[in-house]
Amino acid sequence: MDKNELCQKIEQIYPEIGECGIDVNVSYDDDNARWKVHLKKDNKSLDHFLEPGDAELCIEGKQCVSLGIEIRQLKDNIGK
Repeated sequence: MDKNELCQKIEQIYPEIGECGIDVNVSYDDDNARWKVHLKKDNKSLDHFLEPGDAELCIEGKQCVSLGIEIRQLKDNIGK
């Protein structure tokens, strides 16, 4: 799995990211052995970490619930 594949899958599962203008950047955090999903809109940002197993489930389209909650949180904060 690479960061582009994971990023594309996240954007596919959560199309509202592009609609509301949230930038998504995915990178692998070697220090913590986890995927870092950086969400940003204007001057607000949020980092979410996916464990390798959770990232695989996300790629397979089976589960990305915790990331969805973080995306909703960022969208709610942007609206304030």
